[in-house]
Parts: sequence; C-alpha cells; structure tokens
Amino acid sequence: MSLWIKICANTSLEDALVAANAGADALGFVFAPSPRRVTPEQVAAIVPALPAGIEKIGVFVDAPLDEIAATVTACGLTGVQLHFSAPPTLPAQLRARFGSKLRILGVVHFDAENAAGQAGLVTGHGFSRAASAEREEGALAPKRRFFDPATIDAVLVDSRTATAVGGTGMPYDWSLAAAALFQNSGARERLIAAGGLTPENVAEAIARLKPWGVDVVSGVESAPGQKDAAKVRAFIANARAAASQ
Repeated sequence: MSLWIKICANTSLEDALVAANAGADALGFVFAPSPRRVTPEQVAAIVPALPAGIEKIGVFVDAPLDEIAATVTACGLTGVQLHFSAPPTLPAQLRARFGSKLRILGVVHFDAENAAGQAGLVTGHGFSRAASAEREEGALAPKRRFFDPATIDAVLVDSRTATAVGGTGMPYDWSLAAAALFQNSGARERLIAAGGLTPENVAEAIARLKPWGVDVVSGVESAPGQKDAAKVRAFIANARAAASQ
C-alpha cells in the first residue's frame, strides 16, 4: 500500500489546490481554535473546486457531535480528525450516523513517559501490564472505547506543547516512538506520523517509523495558515520517494 499523505490546516482554495495537484491524498481543515482556524462557510466554498477523489478532513477539538455532523454535511467532508479528550462514544456515534464512508482519525500525543501504555491504547491490544486491572477498567476504559478499531480508521501520532495540540513544529523522539508504537502496531493498524515534519526530515521519519501515513502543517508554511507552495511540493515528493525505497 502506498503512503497516505495529508497536508493539513489549509485556509484557502489556492493552498488546497497546490497540495492536491502535487499529489496529496488528503487535505485538512481546522475547525478548532488556532491561527489556522477556518469556518464551515469558508470550507464549503473551497471543497466544490477540489478534485473529487481527494479526501477532505475536518479537524475538531472538543466539538459536540451535532456540530461535527453539521459541519461534515455542510462542507462535504469525507473525514474527521478527533482528539481523544472528546467523549469516548463520539467516534461510534459518528460511525453510526455516516457509516463507513466517513474516515475517522483519532489523535494521540506521543508521551515518552507513558509509551508502553500508549502502545496498548492505539493498537487495541490492551494497556501496559504495569497498570492495575482496576485502572484499566476504570480511568483508562474511556480511552479504550475511543480508540476502538471498529470506529477509528487510523491513529495520528502527534506532538504537543503547553499551548497547542497540533501544528507545533516540534518532533517527538522517533526512536522511542518507533519501538513503542510504530513497530508494534500490528498489520491491521494504520498509524500516521505527525509533529515537526518538514521536507528536509520527512524521509528520515518514514525510514525510522515506517508509518501508514504522514501529516504536516507548519513544516510546509510560510506563516501560520499560509502554505509555501515549494515546500508543499518538496514534502510530497520527498515522502513519496522515501516510501518507495
């Protein structure tokens, strides 16, 4: 299977078309508080001018079900990206409403101190043996339900800072993430590498993590919310070349 590439946080038709014409598989639109935030009205005007085959993914943080569903319908989105702070039942509710035609991505922020627990979380093989049975069925059970492979199509492994849950420009420890998550994910898993990727380092990230897909925001921008066309093209070309090796 070829590498899946998402160029996220598009704010204009011009930027979206650059990524689409360069060979991206998916375009992301951020509907959460961010310098890159767009409105449903903006995206509804952009989507009809995009190639029919490209995925249009809405990024949501703490948005309720009805708001997400209305945005999906109004904008013609083909997928959503959800952070696991959302209610654990949200992915299942979206799956029930839209069926398999909607790609649902879950997001986990890589935590070096809890890598073992996250490995169980995103692979569906249970949590760290260090966790007590009571804790697994108690505090961690909602996260288990959120990442249920029956409702989550893929898991995006991102970095975060104290002030941003995405678009941080900061990579996490690829060596640790490879051992803890990407190399132990199982054949059915679809893990997407994100966080601090650039045209210059995406080939190394792919070689070390061997992800199903990659996602980029700040690494292909000239300013927050403004894409650099040359960087977008270079990112996609370098990622495709690395995946073919």
